Amino acid sequence: MCAEEEAAPGCAQGPAMALAFCGDEGNSTAYNVDHGVLNNGCFVDALNVVPHVFLLFITFPILFIGWGSQSSKVHIHHSTWLHFPGHNLRWILTFILLFVLVCEIAEGIVSDGVSESRHLHLYMPAGMAFLAAITSVVYYHNIETSNFPKLLIALLFYWTLAFITKTIKFVKFCDNGVGFSQLRFCLTGLLVVLYGMLLAVEINVIRVRRYVFFKTPKEVKPPEDLQDLGVRFLQPFVNLLSKGTYWWMNTFIKTAHKKPIDLKTIGKLPIAMRALTNYILLNEAFEAQKNKRSSSPQGSRSIWRALCCAFGRPLLLSSTFRILADLLGFAGPLCISGIVHNVGKGNNTIRPQTKILGVFFISSQEFLSNAYVLAVLLFFALLLQRTFLQASYYVAIETGINLRGAIQTKIYNKIMQLSTSNMSMGEMTAGQICNLVAIDTNQLMWFFFLCPNLWAMPVQIIVGVLLLYYLLGISALIGAAVIIVLAPVQYFVATKLSQAQRSTLEYSNERLKKTNEMLRGIKLLKLYAWEHIFHSSVEETRQKEMTSLKSFALYTSISIFMNAAIPIAAVLITFVVHAHLTRKADFSPSVAFASLSLFHILVSPLFLLSSVVRSTVKALVSVQKLSEFLASEEIGEEHDKSSELRSADNHSKYQAVPLKVVNRKRPAREDWNNYSSHMRRPINITEADDFCVKITNGFFTWTPEGPPALSNIDIRIPQGQLTMIVGQVGCGKSSLLLAILGEMQKISGNISWSSCTSDSETGEDFSPEKESPVDMEFRKRGAVAYASQKPWLLNATVEENITFESSFNKQRYKAVIDACSLQPDIDILPHGDQTQIGERGINLSGGQRQRISVARALYQQTNVVFLDDPFSALDIHLSDHLMQEGILKMLREDKRTIVLVTHKLQYLPHADWIIAMKDGYIQREGTLKDIQKSETELFEHWKTLMNRQDQELEKETTIEENPVLERTNLRRTMYSREALLKDDEEDEEEVTESDDEDNLSSVLHQRAKMPWRACGKYLSAAGILLLPLLLLSQLLKHTVMVAIDYCLALWTEHAISIKIEPETKNCSQCMEFDHSPYSKVFSILCCLGIVLCLITSIAVEWTGLKVTKKLHSSLLNKIILAPMRFFETTPLGSILNRFSADCNTIDQHIPATLECLSRSTLLCVSALAVISYVTPMFLIALVPLAIMCYFIQKYFRVASRDLQQLDDSTQLPLLSHFSETVEGLTTIRAFRYEAKFRQKLLEYTDSNNIASLFLTAANRWLEVRMEYIGACVVLIAAVTSITSCLYNKITSGLVGLGLTYALMVSNYLNWMVRNLADMEIQLGAVKRINGLLKTEAENYEGLLSSSQIPQNWPDRGEIQIQNLSVRYDSNLKPVLKHVNAHISPGQKIGICGRTGSGKSSFSLAFFRMVDTFEGRIIIDGIDIAKLPLQTLRSRLSIILQDPILFSGTIRFNLDPEKKCTDSMLWEALEIAQLKHVVKALPGGLDAIVTEGGENFSQGQRQLFCLARAFVRKTSIFIMDEATASIDMATENILQKVVMTAFADRTVVTIAHRVHTILNSDLVIVMKRGVILEYDKPEVLLEQEDSVFASFVQADK
Repeated sequence: MCAEEEAAPGCAQGPAMALAFCGDEGNSTAYNVDHGVLNNGCFVDALNVVPHVFLLFITFPILFIGWGSQSSKVHIHHSTWLHFPGHNLRWILTFILLFVLVCEIAEGIVSDGVSESRHLHLYMPAGMAFLAAITSVVYYHNIETSNFPKLLIALLFYWTLAFITKTIKFVKFCDNGVGFSQLRFCLTGLLVVLYGMLLAVEINVIRVRRYVFFKTPKEVKPPEDLQDLGVRFLQPFVNLLSKGTYWWMNTFIKTAHKKPIDLKTIGKLPIAMRALTNYILLNEAFEAQKNKRSSSPQGSRSIWRALCCAFGRPLLLSSTFRILADLLGFAGPLCISGIVHNVGKGNNTIRPQTKILGVFFISSQEFLSNAYVLAVLLFFALLLQRTFLQASYYVAIETGINLRGAIQTKIYNKIMQLSTSNMSMGEMTAGQICNLVAIDTNQLMWFFFLCPNLWAMPVQIIVGVLLLYYLLGISALIGAAVIIVLAPVQYFVATKLSQAQRSTLEYSNERLKKTNEMLRGIKLLKLYAWEHIFHSSVEETRQKEMTSLKSFALYTSISIFMNAAIPIAAVLITFVVHAHLTRKADFSPSVAFASLSLFHILVSPLFLLSSVVRSTVKALVSVQKLSEFLASEEIGEEHDKSSELRSADNHSKYQAVPLKVVNRKRPAREDWNNYSSHMRRPINITEADDFCVKITNGFFTWTPEGPPALSNIDIRIPQGQLTMIVGQVGCGKSSLLLAILGEMQKISGNISWSSCTSDSETGEDFSPEKESPVDMEFRKRGAVAYASQKPWLLNATVEENITFESSFNKQRYKAVIDACSLQPDIDILPHGDQTQIGERGINLSGGQRQRISVARALYQQTNVVFLDDPFSALDIHLSDHLMQEGILKMLREDKRTIVLVTHKLQYLPHADWIIAMKDGYIQREGTLKDIQKSETELFEHWKTLMNRQDQELEKETTIEENPVLERTNLRRTMYSREALLKDDEEDEEEVTESDDEDNLSSVLHQRAKMPWRACGKYLSAAGILLLPLLLLSQLLKHTVMVAIDYCLALWTEHAISIKIEPETKNCSQCMEFDHSPYSKVFSILCCLGIVLCLITSIAVEWTGLKVTKKLHSSLLNKIILAPMRFFETTPLGSILNRFSADCNTIDQHIPATLECLSRSTLLCVSALAVISYVTPMFLIALVPLAIMCYFIQKYFRVASRDLQQLDDSTQLPLLSHFSETVEGLTTIRAFRYEAKFRQKLLEYTDSNNIASLFLTAANRWLEVRMEYIGACVVLIAAVTSITSCLYNKITSGLVGLGLTYALMVSNYLNWMVRNLADMEIQLGAVKRINGLLKTEAENYEGLLSSSQIPQNWPDRGEIQIQNLSVRYDSNLKPVLKHVNAHISPGQKIGICGRTGSGKSSFSLAFFRMVDTFEGRIIIDGIDIAKLPLQTLRSRLSIILQDPILFSGTIRFNLDPEKKCTDSMLWEALEIAQLKHVVKALPGGLDAIVTEGGENFSQGQRQLFCLARAFVRKTSIFIMDEATASIDMATENILQKVVMTAFADRTVVTIAHRVHTILNSDLVIVMKRGVILEYDKPEVLLEQEDSVFASFVQADK
C-alpha cells in the first residue's frame, strides 16, 4: 500500500483503482490543498498513520530477533518479573484504547457505506493504530518480564508522536466546525486523551526507574516470593490480561494432564496469602477492637468488626466488579431488542446529511441503528461482563480462603491455652472444637464469598425491573411482582431445607457414632453374638435419618421446581396481560425477546437470594460460637505469661524467657526453711536444689465451682531420683501429676519448681544477684517428658512418634527401642519404623501404643520425666524389661528426676521416694524403710499384695531377661497394611507410577475417562420404573420449553406484521389483531411446562432416595457380617469414611448434581438446536467451537479432580492436627512444644489453602474460557441471523429467538462442564462403596438346625481339643499347630506364654473367629464347627484384654439383649466390686456411660466387662488377660470371686501376670503355637527346668 511509503496524498490517482486512500469520486475536494495542507482531511489522516508504522517497524525486529534468540536459549524465569510503575493503569488504558479504535474502525466503515466510492482513509489509520496498540502492549510485556527498561524509549517516542498527530486532527475538526453531535469528533477527542495518559504513564516510569536522562538507574528487586522458586501460584504477580483470563494456569493444567498433581506441583503460597500473614492482620484488628472497647466484653460484634477491618477492602473490590458485571449484563437484552428492531426495518441506515471536508459524518444514534454494530458491541459487552464476574468471584473466594486460614490459626492459638477442665468436664468437647474448625470457619469463608451478592443483588433487581417497565409498561410490573412475591416462598422453602439438612445431620451424626462404636467394638460384638442388636440400632437411626432425608428431598425438589417454574409463570402472566390489556401496545418480537432475556436475568439473583440469606444466618451463628469459644476459660495465668513470650517469635525453637527464669539459690533456701515447719515430717535440707518440685498446702480442682479433687497436698519430689506414686484405682494419682504440670486449677497453696529444671530448657544460667522476691512466683518449669495413661500418638511414622520433633540420634533411638522392646513389633510392621500410625494408633494394640508413648518420654532429653501407669497394658516380661532397661538404666543412672505412677507394687523396692495416695489426699510419703517403720499396716497390706516374703521385699529383684519376642498377633494385624493401601487404590483406580511408560499412559487414560460404570451402577440401583420416567420427563420438559419460545416468536411476528401492513397500504378499515388464539396455545404450553418441571424435579430426588436407601442397607449388612480378618486389615477410618463422607455424598449431593447436569446439558443442546434451525450457517462455525469446548473440558476435568482430591486430602491432616492437639494438649504443654505445633499448623493450613486457591483458579480458568466461547456463539449467531434476515430468508421473530437462546448457551456451558467434573468426583463415592460390597461374609450357617441343639447346651462345660491347627487367613502361616487337650467340666485352666505364643488365638478358636483348617473342638459332645455361629457364640462368655464399653446406660452395657432382671445385674456388679460405684451414680443402673466409657477409669471399665461376662450365665468362661489394667488389690479380690462364683463353671484364664493362675487346676504353657507344658501347677513348679517355674520366678 502506497500509504505506507510516505503516505503521499497523490499516489492513488489511477482511475482503475476502485479502492483509493482518499476515495475517487473524481471531485477535487479529496486532493484540494488550497487552504493549506493541514486543512485537507485526507492528508491529516495519512499523517496519523506515520506513528503506527514507525512503531511496527521498530518493535518487530526487536521482538523477533531479541526474543527469538533469547527464548531458545534461556527460559525467562518468573523470578525476574517486575511490574514497572503504572503497570495496571497502562493495561487498562490499552484495553480502552483498543475498544475506542474498534469503534473508530466501525464508524469509518458505516459512514463510508453511504458514499459511492470507498474512502480508505476513514478506517485504515484506525486499523493501523489497532495493530500498533496490540504491538505496544506485547512489546511492553516482554520488556517487563526480561527487566530491560531501556528499550521502553521506543514506546515513549510512539506515544508522543501519536499524541501530536491525533491532536492536529482534533484541532482541525474544531476549526471546521465539527462538533459533539458527530461521533467521529467524540472518538478523536477520546483518543487524544488516551494517548496523552499513556504518554504520562511512560514518563512516570522514567521518573521512578531513572533508566534514561539520569546518571544512576534505580536498582529494583522482584518481590521476595518470586525469588523463591517454590511459589507456583502466580495470580498476584502476572499482568492484567493474564490475571483476567487466568492465562498463567494454562501450563499448569496441561502438566496436570500429563502427570497427577500433588503438593509439590502446586508449590508454596505467596507470602501475602499465608496463614501467618493473615493471622497477624486479623490479630491486629482484634487488638484494635479490644483497645477501643476495653470496657465492654468481647462479643460477636467486635469479631465482625475485626473481620471487616482486616478483610474488608478486597471485598469492596469484589463488590465493585460484581456490580459492574451485573450492569453490563443488561447489554444483552437491550442489544437483542435493538438488533431485532433494526432487522425488522431492514437495517437501512438513515442517510447522513452532514458532509464536511468531503466526507460524511454520522451521529452516534445513526451508528447504533446498525444491527451489525450492535452485534459487535454485544460481543464486547459479554466478554467484559464475564471477565468482571469471574474477577469478582475470584477476589471474594481468595479473601474467604485467607480469612479461613487466619481464623483457624486464631482458634489453634486459643486451644493451646485452653484449660484442661473445659475439656474433661465436657464444656468444650473435642468434637465441638473440630466442628468449629471444619464447619464454622468454612461457613464464614462461604459467607465472605457470597457477600458481594448482598450489595449487587438489589442493584440488579432494581435495574431489571426498571428496564422491563420501560419495555412493557405496567404489565412488566405484574410479571416482576409474581417473581418478587414468590421470593419469600422460596426463602421459606430454603429455611425448611436447611432445617431438614440440620436434622439429617443430627441423625447421621448419631448413626455415625453408633457405627463407629459398632466398628470399634466389632470383636466383642462377634464374640458375644450381638451383631444383630447393634445392626438394628444403626438401622433404626438410619430410618430416622431417611425420614428427614425424605423431607430434605421433598424441599429440594420444590426448590428445583420453583427455580424452573417461576420464570415460565412470570413470562406467561406478563405477556398475556400485555397483549390483552394494552390494545395499542407495541407487542413486537424485539420487545418480547428483550423482556424474555430480562426475566432470565432477574430470576437468578432471586434464587441466589435465599442461599445468601441462609449463608448470612449461618455466618452469624458461627461467629457467635467463635466468640463463645474465644471467651472460654484459659489455663492458669502463670502458664500464659511464659507461653506468650515463647510464641512471640515462631522462628527460634526456644527463646530465653527474659529475666523470669532465674537461678535463685539464696532466697530459695530461706523460703524452704520457713516452709518446713508446715510439713508433717521435717526434711533435712542441705541443699535447696535437692528437690525438683514441691507442693505446699495444695488444694486443686477441675472446675472452679466444684469440690477440690486433691486436697491438702504437701509433697516434694526429690531431684534426680525415682519417685513412685501408688494407690487404688481412682484415688487421684494421675490428677496429682496434672496438678504438678499446672493443668488443674489451683484453689490454694503453691507449687515450686527448682531452678535447674527451668534452666535446662532455656540453656542460660542467670546469676543469683538479679533476684527479687517477686521473681520467686515466676519461676517456671522447663519441659517435662510426660507419658499419659491413655497413650497419645500422632498421625505420623513410628520414628516421628518416638523422636517427637527432637533431632534424631541413632544410638539413643536404638537404646530406647530396645528398652521398650519395640524392635520385634517394628520388624513386623510393613514399613518398619517408617510405618504411619495414628488416628489414636488404630493399627496397633494397646500395649504397643503404650510402649511407643513411653519410648517418646524416654527419648527426650528433659531433666524431668513423668510416667503415668506405663505398665498397664504390658505383660510381665515387657514390664520388667522396661523397668530395668528403661527407667532404672536410661533415666535414673542419668540423674533424671522420674515420677512414676503404677499399680505394680513389686517395683516399690526400686523407688527412692514413695507417695501413697488415698481418695484425693496423701496417705503417706517417704522411703520404703520409713513407711515400713511408721505405717506397718500399710506395709503389710502391700506385702500381701505382692505375694512376697519379707526378706524378698528388701532384696531388689534383678533377674534380667531379654526374651526374643515374636509377635504373631501383631503380624496378623499388620500383615496387610497392603490391604489398607488397596483401599486408596480402589479410590482412584490408579496404579502408582511405575517406570514403564505404557503403564503410565494407561493411568493417564483412566484419569481422563468418566466413571461411566459407577454411573450405571448408581442409576441401575434406582430400578426399572424410575429410570425411563427420569429420562422421558427431562426430554419432554425441554421440548415444551422450546415450543413455548417458538410460539412466542410466531405470535409476536404475526402481531407486528398486521400492524405494519395497514401503514404501508393506508387502508381505511384497519384490522384489529386477535391475540386470543395465540395466548391460549401459549398458556396451555406454559402450564404443561410447569407440570413437567414438577415431575422432573420429583423424579430426580425420588431416584436419589431409593438409591441411597438401597446402598446403605446393603453396605451395613455386608460390613457387620464380614470376618474379623477384614477389620484387622482395613483401617477403621477408611470403613467409617464409606459410612460418613461417601454416604453423605450419595444422600445429598448426587441427586442435585445429576439434576443440574442433565438440565444444563439439555438446555445447551436445545439452544444450539434452535440456533441451527434459525440459521443453518451457524453449524459450520459450531464445529471449531465444539472441538475447543471438548478439549477445554477434558483438560479441566482431570486437573479439577486432582485438585479437588488434594483439597480434601490436605484438609484431613489439618483437621486431625486439631483433634490430635486437643487430645494431647496436656502432653504438648508438658513438653513445652506449643511453638512447634503452631508451626506445623501453619504448614497444614497453607497447604490446604493453596489447594483451595488452585481449585478456585482452575474453576475460573474454565469459566472464563467457556464464557468467551459462549460470547463467540452469540456473535456468530447474531451475524449469521442478521445476514440471513436481511436477505429475506427468516423473520425477525426467529432472529430474536435465536439470540435469546444464544445468550443462554453462554450461561449454561460452564455449568455443564462444572457439573460434569463434580459428578465425576461424586461418583467416586459410589465406586468405593461398591468396592466394599464385594467383601466376603462369614459363614453364619451351621450344619445343625436349632432343633438339634439342646436348649441348655453346653450344660457341663467339657472341652475336647483334638489335633487343632488354626490360622488367621488361608494365605498365612498357622498360629496353633496340632494342639491336643482335654478339659473336664468345672476345671480352672490357666494358659501362659510369651507375647505371640498363640494364647489369644487359642481362646479365639473356641468362637471360630479364626480359620480352623485341621482338627476340631468338641464341647459337651458337639463339634463346634457344625453349629450356626450365632448359637455357638451366644452360649460362651469371654472377657477381652481391652475393655470396651458402649455409650448408653449401664444396664445396656451389661445386658443389651434385655434378658436379665435388675437383681441379677446388681449381683453381677457386686461380684465385680462395682456395686458401690454404680449405687453412687445418679440413676443407678440407668446411669449414662459416655462414648468408650470415658467417664470411668481404665480399671473400672475392665470390671464392668467382668460383670458383663458374669451376667451371661454360661458354663464356659474365658478370660483373656483380663486383669491387665487393675491394681493388685482389686485383682486379688477378683481371683477369689472367680474361684467362688464360678466354682461349677469351666474357666479358661489367659494369664498376663503368672501368679494369677497359680491356683488353677491345670496349667498350659505355650510357645509358638505349640503346647510346651501341660500339667498341674504344683507339679510344674517342682520341676527345676520347667518353663512355668521360670515364669513364676520372673514374676516375683
